[in-house]
Parts: sequence; structure tokens; C-alpha cells
Amino acid sequence: MSRPDALPPMISPESASAAVRSPKTAELVARTLRRMVVDGQLKDGDFLPHEAELITHFNVSRPTLREAVRVLESERLVEVRRGSRTGAKVRVPGPEIVARPAGLLLALSGATLADVMAARTMLEPPAARLLAEEGSTEAHAELRRLVEEVPRAYEAGALASASAQLHRRMVELSGNATLGIIAGMLHEIGERHTAAAILGADSTNKVAKAEYARLIKSYVRIADLVEARKGTEAEAHWRRHMEAASTAMLKGHEKTRVRDIMD
Repeated sequence: MSRPDALPPMISPESASAAVRSPKTAELVARTLRRMVVDGQLKDGDFLPHEAELITHFNVSRPTLREAVRVLESERLVEVRRGSRTGAKVRVPGPEIVARPAGLLLALSGATLADVMAARTMLEPPAARLLAEEGSTEAHAELRRLVEEVPRAYEAGALASASAQLHRRMVELSGNATLGIIAGMLHEIGERHTAAAILGADSTNKVAKAEYARLIKSYVRIADLVEARKGTEAEAHWRRHMEAASTAMLKGHEKTRVRDIMD
């Protein structure tokens, strides 16, 4: 865990925003530090420079600097441990930072699980094609590992979690950052929906063996197509998979809303 060797100049009000209101100095400091995270000058686990160094560099007061750090803390870009002498630690967030607000917005909008499944069916097949055609060998190998973990998860009664993770990572591994973030946003809803569908089918938290056999066969097939870099076939297969999954998972949940399965 390191600190940056050099600090950039503070972003000027003109370059920071075209809004009528002039940003506060604390906002400019926060924007400068945020840009360092975005540009990779500050990485996950790094510490911000010492408070005295930041005050001198930006020529600001201690209260102004601390307000800037609180802004970054509220965005979950830094973690501040009260009483610690090491300073604020950078925490680069993943899609989970927007997953809960997204779930809340969907709940407030009255969105149904059918809405979510329709969106996922539009989202995942093109991602499967991207992964097959443009994904790295490492990405293909990770998808294979996720498929191979499913049988153990099934025996442990954790099929919902393993399945949701496979769906999410397949999209993330496609290399399209926007699709990956959307998949991350829908991950918790998808996992809870899968769990609800499984529990509705079997009190032992396992799907029937015949249904599981079809599922694992489909997962193995997508891994095979991806590794063979057959993008068109991968997209078509995963679309059929998602359409079949939608029919099965929405049985008994035709009118279930997102709010009904979220805390």
C-alpha cells in the first residue's frame, strides 16, 4: 500500500464545471483526488498523501480538506478509520456501489421480476457473443471454472448463488464495461429471484435432477462455444437459455415485483 509520488494541480473552477454555480474549494480538491483514482494514479489500497502535505499542496485549510475527504468517503472512494494515523485509504468500488440504489429505484418504480428477466434476456446473449469473439483466453478459462463449480454448489444447496455469479461474470468478462456494470446492478435481484424460484419448486433448496441436468448441460455448452470463439452460436444458445430460464423462473412469479423480494 503506497502513496502517490506527485500530486497534480487542483482542477480549476473553469475546467471542473460549466454550471452557473462556482464549485466550493472542497469540491475542487475532491474532484482532483477523484481524477487521480480514475486515472490510476491512486489505486485500490493506496493511502492518500498525509493531511499536512495535501493542505500545503492545495493551499487550503484543514476544514476544507477534511470536507473534501468526506465527499470522497460519501462516494465510497476512500475509507477513513477514525483515530488512525495512516490517513484515508482508497477503495475502488465495484458494481455493488450502485446495486442497492438500482434495486431501490426498480422497487419504487413498481418493476416486476418479468421486467428484470426481459432486460437480462436482452443484455446477456450479446455479451456471450462478445466474450466468445473478443474475450481473452483467461476470460474463457474463468467462465469454464465457474461452470465447473456449479455441481458442487448444487450439492451444497447454493445453486442460486453460483448461477447468479456465472451470469454476472459472463457479462463482465465480455469486456464491455457498461454491460458489466448493468449486470452487477442486477446481480442481487437475479440471485434472490433464482433462490425464490428454487425454493418455490423444492423445499430442499434444490431443483429437480432432470431440470438441473438440463441446466448444467446448457452451461457446459456455452463454455464450449465461447472457447471455440463461435460468437453467433454462443449468442443464439444463450438467448434460448435465457428464454427457457425466464419461462421457468417466472412460473408462480408472474406478478411478483422487485419490492417483494428485496429487503
